[in-house]
Amino acid sequence: MGALLEVDNLNVSMCNEAGRLVPVIENLSFTVASAQTLALVGESGCGKSMTALALMGLLPEDFVITSGRILLEGRDILSLPARDMRALRGSAMSMIFQEPMTALNPLFTVGDQIGEVLRWHQGLVDGVAVRERVIALLRAVQIPAPERRIDAYPHQLSGGMRQRVMIAMALAGKPKLLIADEPTTALDVTVQAQIFDLLAQLQRETGTAILLITHDLGAVGELANEILVLYAGRCIEAGASAGIVAQPRHPYTRGLLRCVPHLQLGQAPKSWTDLGEIPGMVPPLGARGAECAFLARCAEAADVCRSNPQPILEPIAAGHAVSCWCKAAVAA
Repeated sequence: MGALLEVDNLNVSMCNEAGRLVPVIENLSFTVASAQTLALVGESGCGKSMTALALMGLLPEDFVITSGRILLEGRDILSLPARDMRALRGSAMSMIFQEPMTALNPLFTVGDQIGEVLRWHQGLVDGVAVRERVIALLRAVQIPAPERRIDAYPHQLSGGMRQRVMIAMALAGKPKLLIADEPTTALDVTVQAQIFDLLAQLQRETGTAILLITHDLGAVGELANEILVLYAGRCIEAGASAGIVAQPRHPYTRGLLRCVPHLQLGQAPKSWTDLGEIPGMVPPLGARGAECAFLARCAEAADVCRSNPQPILEPIAAGHAVSCWCKAAVAA
């Protein structure tokens, strides 16, 4: 299956107060095929959301793409003028933003906001046709009583319903690529599972490719076909989701999985004290030295990690690559 989205050696930097460019995302490459899901996983500050904003052409003012290519159906979108890029957003690709209460306009009904996408990207101008299509979209994302909810304002809906409205708005332009940036943030675990199930169902029905951004490695095992683990702006492990979840090779990936509570049938749930943790924090921008960026937090570090920067991503098995100097990390 050919790639719908191809990111080739993407580098993004931020201009600091001294006017110096500080790397944010370094040498990032990946592909996403139609009807497939790729998950970008990592803690806050690892570059996941900045990757999404770079794809959408929505980077903050102080951030700049310094090199690389972003190909959507073979077309380099970085070379497009602003007007053409605006036309792509919402049609060829769209995004579910992290917090719907801030992404949705509190002054307009959800029907008006979804309808705007239909008018702009689908050319619908008849009011009755727009309303019918909005109701159909709300029904598709499983909002109860869509004929009534269409006239509601965001504050009148629950967090789960607002997230579903965001999904409906993202799907209104019939995009080929859907970027979901932490789509279950601040939702309880039951609603989180419903949102993930909904995304999987919509993908089966529409064939839309999904780029899923999350900090929860345990939540994406079933939804994602492939996983990219990001740390400090670099990809440190990549491969099929089943392989990474079953046999993570990088110490950071293993740490993320130890932070996920697991419950086996017939056993008592683990207490919170049984959960693992990764000590320390992701190094801030501009504080990444010549050594491995994960060095200060890694219990498996060797001398080679202290004297060398992170190595390039190298295959260690079929469909599985890792970037680590640690012998234990890459052992079969």
